[in-house]
Amino acid sequence: MVFQITQAVDDPRALTQVVLQITTMLGLFQAELARVLQVNCVDIGQQPSGRQILEPGTGAWDQAQLFARFYRGLYERMQGDGVAMRHWLRVENKTLQGTPHLLMVDENRLAELVDYVERDSYWQ
Repeated sequence: MVFQITQAVDDPRALTQVVLQITTMLGLFQAELARVLQVNCVDIGQQPSGRQILEPGTGAWDQAQLFARFYRGLYERMQGDGVAMRHWLRVENKTLQGTPHLLMVDENRLAELVDYVERDSYWQ
């Protein structure tokens, strides 16, 4: 199910839930989310149960904020089309010189992806 994020999420529990929902919507695995947030897989496994939430001021918090911004920008660019969003994430992008999914998970280039989806010049 696709959902829209209209503003920054600053509540720790809400941001944790948003990140987990984005992960599901984009078809990512928890281990991939752990890599995006730069945390251990065990930490991700505890989030759905509410035993652990993202904490402001940590690297994981900053990455989670970027992840939500990325999703928000991608949602806007794809006009809320979940299939198009998942497809874009998994196909080669010549401008980015790679597959966005792998750039985000394997190469820690989430900030670059945020810049890409938020810039009008890339989409014209």
